[in-house]
Amino acid sequence: MFSQWYNAMFELPFKATPEKNPMLILVVDDDPPSVKMIAFLLREEGYDVITASNGREALRLVEERAPDLIILDIMMPHIDGLEVCRRIRERSDVPIIFLSAKGETSDRVLGLDMGADDYLAKPFEPAELLARVRAVLRRTESATAVGMTKINVAGFQLDPTIGRLILPSGKIVDLSPIESRMLYTLMRHAGRTLTHNQLFDHVWGYDHYGTTNELAVYMRRLRRKIEPDPDNPRYLLTERGVGYRFEPNPD
Repeated sequence: MFSQWYNAMFELPFKATPEKNPMLILVVDDDPPSVKMIAFLLREEGYDVITASNGREALRLVEERAPDLIILDIMMPHIDGLEVCRRIRERSDVPIIFLSAKGETSDRVLGLDMGADDYLAKPFEPAELLARVRAVLRRTESATAVGMTKINVAGFQLDPTIGRLILPSGKIVDLSPIESRMLYTLMRHAGRTLTHNQLFDHVWGYDHYGTTNELAVYMRRLRRKIEPDPDNPRYLLTERGVGYRFEPNPD
């Protein structure tokens, strides 16, 4: 497996230009060949890389080094990737890409529901992993660049540049980068239903081959954070088979 990935590296279309202050990426996997391959790929792209072979070590490095992105394997002994993600999400919105040998839709939805920003099934092409890393980092950094500024609709005050939302009640809610972009997009088009494809285009900003289940995961997360009763939403409404809308004037 490692040799196949290693050979494929030389078929990558381009290599990113190193940055003056390269992003720090934490790779967490209990399989040494996978860690070696992924770390090599990322360093070749100009990123700084630190690695961990288990969940405990990963949590320690998150506290000590504050990485810009985490690539996290799900199936690990002692503390699996899902539990690591859950603990990280209690105190941080650092972007997380899950890696897993399980590629079923239900597994992908579970990973996203735990708070991951993306999910990639093993085995994967090196070029696809790098594309997803660039895309997640780009989403995290691009709020200001694409003109996402503070917005206030129906008493919801969102600052997407820092992922902070003030509810009409005055409660402050922290949002992940994707949650911020999704809510910002819906608030900008308040009262209008956006299709699934429109949301993918606006929120991910690249050729993301997601599913309606993936959107539903993020919508559930947003509803839990902003709706008085998430099971009976007033503001984030579903148009079945079409998409979602932000309703500023609920009945």
